[in-house]
Amino acid sequence: MRKFEKVSYEEFSKVIGDNKELYDSYELPKRKTKLSAGYDFASLIEKNLEPGESVLIPTGVKCALNEDDVLLIVVRSSLGFKHNIRLVNQVGVIDADYYNNESNEGHIFIKLKNEGDHDYKIEIGSAVAQGLIVNYGTVDDEEEITSDRTGGIGSTGSK
Repeated sequence: MRKFEKVSYEEFSKVIGDNKELYDSYELPKRKTKLSAGYDFASLIEKNLEPGESVLIPTGVKCALNEDDVLLIVVRSSLGFKHNIRLVNQVGVIDADYYNNESNEGHIFIKLKNEGDHDYKIEIGSAVAQGLIVNYGTVDDEEEITSDRTGGIGSTGSK
């Protein structure tokens, strides 16, 4: 079943600190209109992002997906268009097994960089990216894959 959830308070506290009020008040990603494809992800931190500077933004969100789904994270169009704010990795790929695996709860982070020529203020609760849930296919003649994910970002890379 596809769904967004808050990370545990323990995970939240590791990244944000002890702030139960913020934990209880932030919202899960939502679509803003009935025909929107993307779910808006909001920042849990405040940051003045200077030109050339990047910031890692915790979302406090994890996402349960069907086995043949992927969550793609892209910067909000208005941030790129109006302010030249970019997602550092261009497109974030959140695989179904990133969620609650052996050593990672599945906390989704977004890293932005200011490629513009003026400061950009990120506020707590401001939408910074959007997530698109996409069903994908695989090749028919693929060899069976039996390994499981056991970590977070970059954990499926070649060793």
